[in-house]
Amino acid sequence: MPWTEISVMDNRLCFVAAQLRDEVAFSELCSRYGISRKTGYKWLARYRSAGAAGLEERPRARHTQSHVIDAETAAAIRALRAERPSWGPRKLLARLALDHPGRGWPAASTVGDLLQREGLSRPRSKPAREPGTKGPQIVAQVANDSWSADFKGWFRTGDGVRCEPFTVTDGYSRYILATEAVAQTGAEAVQPILTRLFQEYGLPRALRTDNGSPFAHRLGLGGLAVLSVWLLKLNIFPDRIAPGRPDQNARHERMHRTLGEETAKPPAASLAEQQARLEAWRQDYNTNRPHEALGQRCPATLWQPSPRPFPAVIREWDYPPDHHLRRVNSSGYIEWRDQRLYLTEALRRETVALAQRDDGDWAIRFRGFDLAVLDEQTNVVRRTGLACTVQPGAKAFVDARSEPG
Repeated sequence: MPWTEISVMDNRLCFVAAQLRDEVAFSELCSRYGISRKTGYKWLARYRSAGAAGLEERPRARHTQSHVIDAETAAAIRALRAERPSWGPRKLLARLALDHPGRGWPAASTVGDLLQREGLSRPRSKPAREPGTKGPQIVAQVANDSWSADFKGWFRTGDGVRCEPFTVTDGYSRYILATEAVAQTGAEAVQPILTRLFQEYGLPRALRTDNGSPFAHRLGLGGLAVLSVWLLKLNIFPDRIAPGRPDQNARHERMHRTLGEETAKPPAASLAEQQARLEAWRQDYNTNRPHEALGQRCPATLWQPSPRPFPAVIREWDYPPDHHLRRVNSSGYIEWRDQRLYLTEALRRETVALAQRDDGDWAIRFRGFDLAVLDEQTNVVRRTGLACTVQPGAKAFVDARSEPG
């Protein structure tokens, strides 16, 4: 059993004596005295260092007063916290270090104590996390490997107009490319924004989204929607999270929480004023806000435009000679061996190709992407999810399935 309060010193002396006699294994001795191996080693080390006096209880108070902050430092921390009320101690210290290089600053825990003592912060409960959650299908290694896009969630501006902030970020640098206050969530609102970003910044290799409109459609092959077909024509992979799993795009969701706290509480008086507020916040987020995951650097220090330019004209795809080309009609069907096979209306008037695989079945492809498999014996189309076709010299995304449901 653990040390008893009336004979703690005796127990420690007996434990050390027994160990020095080496009568039993150390683990068994610790078990007899009801202590852990770590505690046993601690008392042995103290005995060897100071003899029996080393076994006496030591005061637990701090030897230093690390929580003490001089008035000038405390004032600087308070001032920045007043300016940035949603920033925690680490982010405050990172910004202060950037603004005042060469000056010493206290530890983050000390700043946290200061904020709590002065009522400038309150503990935030941490949501339970499911272990082993699935990460991004395409992990960004450099800028523009993967962008994320989503809607923040709607609210009404002061004049009663519905506002749906649409945001786009770079997955590697966390650089926010767009925060657009739109009134609707259809492709007719999103595609012009993405077109502007592609023209200004170049093309990403993938666009990570959820499975909702306008990014995906549950019917048809590959979960394709009109917008995702357009992305495929630009050779951008629609990298979708699993249905109902916003945690798979966690860094974008975390940015949304900050956006809501700092730009929409309360909302602006009008949609135009809300847009101005969002744009100012975006610029500040990119250039002034340190990120712990970036080594307390700001996103703008890691961001750079993509080397892949937006094409003035999307060229027709050159399928290999062994592929059988078919035109998708306005209802989403193709003709194959005197039968009509339904693919998806999102591909209407596009050209797809069928290529026979080693197992005899047929891969149904659109440009550089596999959509499904056609069974050679039954002529049944099997939904396999969207995947890049491996091409010589091309950067392929391995096993990147993204079909909803």
